Amino acid sequence: MNPASVRSLLLATTLLLGAGQAPAQSPTPYGAPLTLEQARKALAAAETEALKNNWNMVIAIVDSGGHLVLLERLENTAYGSVDVARQKAQGAVAFRRPTSAFQNLIAQGGEHVRLLNLTGDAGVLEGGVPIVVGGRMVGAIGVSGGSSKQDAQVAQAGADALK
Repeated sequence: MNPASVRSLLLATTLLLGAGQAPAQSPTPYGAPLTLEQARKALAAAETEALKNNWNMVIAIVDSGGHLVLLERLENTAYGSVDVARQKAQGAVAFRRPTSAFQNLIAQGGEHVRLLNLTGDAGVLEGGVPIVVGGRMVGAIGVSGGSSKQDAQVAQAGADALK
């Protein structure tokens, strides 16, 4: 088993064990990948939210398989935010939850700090939000460039555009 698979398995186990402390909830089932039209609508809503607040951000939209559909880097946004936004979107779709769940676990400290060792496509910072249409996860949106709360606010605006 390669190191990335081990880290993903460790993350999934941690999340499942942590979920045992909350009321039982079935994960949102995956659906067909979102369409390009849906991705454009989500991106436009997220961009509007970012511009309204004068925030320079990167917005990434992935489909239900975690494949990049659209990516936009607003003027003067750091280049490093490109990969971070994509990773947040892929993390949200891979684990069928907002990436704020990871950030909240890390903030608790203790054994959850090991999540900081995750690399690759498991964004652990707030700003990745699943896109759910008709009760099925069709993709996710990831945003980077501001604070975690700002990133999450813009991502949520994009995801809400398809509700």
